[in-house]
Amino acid sequence: MKIVVLAGGTSTERDVSFVTGSMVYKALKKKGHQVILLDVFYGYNGIDANETDLLFEADRDWAADIKEITDTDPDLEKIKEQRPDQSNSYFGPHVIEICQRADIVFLALHGGDGENGKVQAAFDLLGIKYTGTGYLSSALAMDKFYTKALFEVNGIPNPKWTLVKKGSENEEIPFELPCVVKICSGGSSVGVYIPKTEEEYRKSLHKAFEYNDDVLIEEYIPGREFSVGVIDGRAYPIIEIVPKVGFYDYKNKYQAGSTDEFCPANISPEKTAEMQQCAVDVYNALGMESYARMDFRMDENGGIYCLEANTLPGMTPTSLVPQEAAAEGMNFEDLCELLIDVSMKKYA
Repeated sequence: MKIVVLAGGTSTERDVSFVTGSMVYKALKKKGHQVILLDVFYGYNGIDANETDLLFEADRDWAADIKEITDTDPDLEKIKEQRPDQSNSYFGPHVIEICQRADIVFLALHGGDGENGKVQAAFDLLGIKYTGTGYLSSALAMDKFYTKALFEVNGIPNPKWTLVKKGSENEEIPFELPCVVKICSGGSSVGVYIPKTEEEYRKSLHKAFEYNDDVLIEEYIPGREFSVGVIDGRAYPIIEIVPKVGFYDYKNKYQAGSTDEFCPANISPEKTAEMQQCAVDVYNALGMESYARMDFRMDENGGIYCLEANTLPGMTPTSLVPQEAAAEGMNFEDLCELLIDVSMKKYA
């Protein structure tokens, strides 16, 4: 197959996306596919840009310049300034033409416009096939307010929450401290804070409002953290996440050695079945297709709470879904192939 792996973009998870993209690119090359790795924002400016078939056949390592993830957010303004054509379009030069010649586009995008349904909707209109769920479920899962609303309607257990709008920073704290402050639209725990004092709470709100005008405040659930991948409607083995310091934030997610992970998680068969069924219920409640990953907390009494859903789970060396697949004996290359196969079902 001719496959474009689309990465990069203009979200705070740009660097994570490149590492996901390079891993997927290498895996699909090993499976014998003709693969191109593209930055969706910078596009391609080579002299043979219009001869797209030659790009798929070229003997070139498209992942040669990918660097490891750092523990700081990328400078998005600098990235935008360095775009050669200085266009405001999300899609860089020749991205659309190249994607239209592919059999499918593997979306390695994370956060922002890559994961909120806009790319998916554009590709639907342009007749471009892509991996993962469709535009509507992507948009619903990206916006944590709508996710929470659908959780309530469908009886999905989740922490108590309220929405706070910019300008209300000085209002009364809605839950006991510590609580969770998180931006409504984001991923990789960017813009997520767990303040323990009133001073920390006010500072957290101020930081969160730098990302979004709407911020979600959640009741903090002390206990253990888990994640469950769902592929083609089936829950995979549960993974437990134990950060060595702090919580499962951006640094702990992507810096090797920062977190201990156990898969399958050491919980009872009954709780395993309950959490896996809840993950499938979330997948169905949000109208998802192909694959996704759901995050959970379990309190000291065994109560299970779903935190959120991720429509384009990371595929980095430390990512969770590849570890869950490995627990079933599936290697990374076969997992990437499976994600393409289940995504093609949307077009059957």
